[in-house]
Amino acid sequence: MVVTPTISSSSSVEDISSQQINILKAADDLYGGVRVEMKEPIDYNDFDTLLRTSISHWREQGKKGIWLKLPLELANLVEAAVKQGFWYHHAEPTFLMLVYWIPRTDHTLPANASHTVGVGAFIMNNKREILVVQENNGRFRGTGMWKLPTGIVDAGEDIGEAVIREVKEETGIKAEFMELLAVRQSHDLSFGKSDLFFVCMLRPNSFDIQKQDSEIAAAKWMAFEEYAAQSYIEKREHFNYIAKICAAKIDNDYIGFGAHTATKASYQRKKSCLYFNNNGGLVVPDNI
Repeated sequence: MVVTPTISSSSSVEDISSQQINILKAADDLYGGVRVEMKEPIDYNDFDTLLRTSISHWREQGKKGIWLKLPLELANLVEAAVKQGFWYHHAEPTFLMLVYWIPRTDHTLPANASHTVGVGAFIMNNKREILVVQENNGRFRGTGMWKLPTGIVDAGEDIGEAVIREVKEETGIKAEFMELLAVRQSHDLSFGKSDLFFVCMLRPNSFDIQKQDSEIAAAKWMAFEEYAAQSYIEKREHFNYIAKICAAKIDNDYIGFGAHTATKASYQRKKSCLYFNNNGGLVVPDNI
């Protein structure tokens, strides 16, 4: 993790070009900063010295933000970084990301992710029955309320892929994504984050329910009118609106957003999906 660059100056190149210093290996980012990814074990004191020298060197170069990625096995280096002015940006299961702002101005580093993303599945058979579940955990546990299958979107997972996966995991029903019907935004939920919840319409390709015992207490096909008449749904505005949107969709009085694969940008690992109402007849790729 150590590289030995030559220091140079337009005013006295020869005087200092022969001097060499050790700094942490880093890659430039697109915003005038650097990214440091520690991988190899290093002595705490050596790291402290290298980090201090590196900050000084990058300051002379006019760099801005420093992103320092520390894996779990190098967690002992966190104290040294914090003492030099780094702060926590975010944490993942295998690493911690810290940041430092060099200029003597307010930093412009982007904040950590502000939202979690959830999906709910509106899926109906040819008997006007929808797929509903009762959960073993969460706020609806033991209430007797029947709800749409829901779940959390994984990193790198499209909304349509996520809702198909959640339905399969919870109920064993295989289905295909049809439309995005509605989006609900809520705030100050898990760990103070906001939440985006996407209500999706799916078409079932199988009908034999095999529930997931660990998370689902019960699952069944229920008449839509019975589902919508539950007191919890009638008395809570968001739930009631979602039920009305689903009812309008059943009666062909509502058109949601289809999912269309967009061309992958050079910096993306996979193609992205664009969700929009194609009632105007635009020529677009097939739905996912």
